[in-house]
Amino acid sequence: MKLYITPGSPYARVARIVVLEKGLQDRVEVIPARTRATNSPYYAVNPSGRVPYLVRDDGVGLEESAVICAWLDHCHGDPVFDLPPGDMAWEARRLEALARSMMDGLSVWVREILRPEDERSPGVIRHEADRASRMADLWDVEIDHPWMRGALNLAQITLGCALGLKTRNPDINWRPGRTKLSDWFDRIAARPSFAATAPPAGR
Repeated sequence: MKLYITPGSPYARVARIVVLEKGLQDRVEVIPARTRATNSPYYAVNPSGRVPYLVRDDGVGLEESAVICAWLDHCHGDPVFDLPPGDMAWEARRLEALARSMMDGLSVWVREILRPEDERSPGVIRHEADRASRMADLWDVEIDHPWMRGALNLAQITLGCALGLKTRNPDINWRPGRTKLSDWFDRIAARPSFAATAPPAGR
């Protein structure tokens, strides 16, 4: 299988972590893609130009990190990232959605500061900075939820990748006053799969 990524994409990082956690390194070739470029050869592979993108052994392509992670989790018939049974499944979905919401907002912020300075929108940056602060406050409470403290799952991976975007944008200042969230992140960031997929630093 071929997994197309960009090193700074938190969405691609989620899929890369699942590859490592599932021990699929020998089955999945990770390929850097050139995105947001006119006439990139990658567009012949994935016309949307988005990452991650998984080309299965049968040649079928899968887009969206959640779909790709589910496929990778099930490809050997031994899934470990499925939703829990009963009502806890709704809590798992809720927490994963919250983590994805934070990732979405921080990703918009990172993309905005990567634009040429005269093309950046101060309004967008201010909006995403305010949203990030609110979400970090919420997560400093939600991080005590049993689903965030148990075995590794996709909500934890998604949140860890979202918070890790501070490496890409030093202005993302979610740590001060949020001791529980900071301690949680330090523990998950020390996992080998997280350390191996850390995004490149700087703008």
